[in-house]
Amino acid sequence: MSVFLEARKRKETDRKETRPVITIDAIFALYANEGLQAYRGERVSQLEHALQCAFNAEQDGAPATLITAALLHDYGHYVHDMDASELIRGVHDRHDAIGATALSDAFVDAVTAPVRLHIEAKRYLCAIDAGYLARLSAGSTFSLRVQGGAHTPQEASAFAETPFSSEAVCVRRWDDMAKQPGLKTPDLEHFRPYLSASLKG
Repeated sequence: MSVFLEARKRKETDRKETRPVITIDAIFALYANEGLQAYRGERVSQLEHALQCAFNAEQDGAPATLITAALLHDYGHYVHDMDASELIRGVHDRHDAIGATALSDAFVDAVTAPVRLHIEAKRYLCAIDAGYLARLSAGSTFSLRVQGGAHTPQEASAFAETPFSSEAVCVRRWDDMAKQPGLKTPDLEHFRPYLSASLKG
């Protein structure tokens, strides 16, 4: 093995070792503490949004992996080092990729791929559904501009061919519905069996 390859492998190993161990208990503790903050631009907290999204998925009869993806789709908001003011200034926080990468050590691709793609799913829906953009909340409309706007026809076509794109679209639709102040949902523990069933073997 060349010196270059050895250095790259060592760097990748070091980076993986510095990531915190992902457990369901750790996720729930993070959501319970950090999730009380307001969800950006909406009238619900981050935790309320996550629970509503997962509950929407459960109500639609989604499999465990998609219910898990719905609950964890904004995990990147909890673990990146950016604050809301940077989004207001037009900085894309990349919480989709950050969350999916962080979760990939613990969860199967059927969870992490929809998490990684849920922003692209919004851009896709804006391109193919004339009424979708009009139905977006003010917060989602603002973040859409930061995230690149609606897909071009070429981007939409490429997205549709991407593995797990249809699952990401489902998560996106549940996400859009998960912004109702005062809505009663099950608590985090209710969703533990879905997360447990979605862990890597």
